[in-house]
Amino acid sequence: MKKTKIIIDADTGIDDAVAILYGLTCGKADIVGITTVFGNIPVEQATDNTLRILKLAGHEHVIPVSEGADRPLVRDVKRFATNVHGHNGIGDVELPPSSQQKVPESAADFIVRTASELGGELVIVALGGLTNLAHALKKDPELPSKIKHLYIMGGAVSVPGNVTPVSEANMWADPEAADYVIQSGLPITLVGLDVTMRTLLHQSQLDWLERSCRLENREIVSFINRSMQYFFDYYRESNDFHACAPMHDPLTMLVAVEPGVVRTQTMNLSVECEGQHCAGMTVADLRRRPVVGSPVRVCVDVFEERAVELLLEVFV
Repeated sequence: MKKTKIIIDADTGIDDAVAILYGLTCGKADIVGITTVFGNIPVEQATDNTLRILKLAGHEHVIPVSEGADRPLVRDVKRFATNVHGHNGIGDVELPPSSQQKVPESAADFIVRTASELGGELVIVALGGLTNLAHALKKDPELPSKIKHLYIMGGAVSVPGNVTPVSEANMWADPEAADYVIQSGLPITLVGLDVTMRTLLHQSQLDWLERSCRLENREIVSFINRSMQYFFDYYRESNDFHACAPMHDPLTMLVAVEPGVVRTQTMNLSVECEGQHCAGMTVADLRRRPVVGSPVRVCVDVFEERAVELLLEVFV
């Protein structure tokens, strides 16, 4: 089976780490690089976390890591999500440092070069804000014709936001970049809170995984279990979830290689860039004759039990 060639663009927090580990382990993805961006944490911490995750998964010095944007296109950084992901971004779990170094090439340059080299075969899975993609598009306006597909974890089309009443965190982090990417002509699937908030990983499932996993996966499973405790605590306080949390980024990674776990609907989409409460809102023009925004495949339904099953089975 031909593996999908993927660049993961991440602000490597707790669920980004799980998504990366899934991508490395599932056997259906050829991860050709990981680019990092500010978001959950400063970009330097995201890069360090990514390198440590690669070491944990046995891919040290195998997959290049390129550091990207440390701030939005036109705004200042408002805040980092340390209350959600911990001070180090991965639930304050300490992983051994990696001897691998980031590549000297910027994330935008890495994306542009790799897309050109792979001749239309590159898929990008964006798990953070879209600043790196926006910079890449500005460097190469022909990029939409060179990328096979872009999967975005972001947005909330028909459900509440998680930063403001209507805005999801990755869109809110850099609304101007998000709208620029969505209007670019790139073929896009949006994996938003509409489906990720329904895809819950439970402590009981992690307990089962700890008991059942093969010896070579024990360190990975132990890390996932320990880091997820921070996520569970946050979602208990914020959403009254009991010993479970949504799998935002892992579901997005899963959709890239297992698209059958979701149902999509094409909508004209734009991202609002103004307003105290509305900046970062994903606006779908649902009129009979939509005129605002660009067509995007939006995930509107998910087979949540199957999705979590597929995520967990690679670590058994």
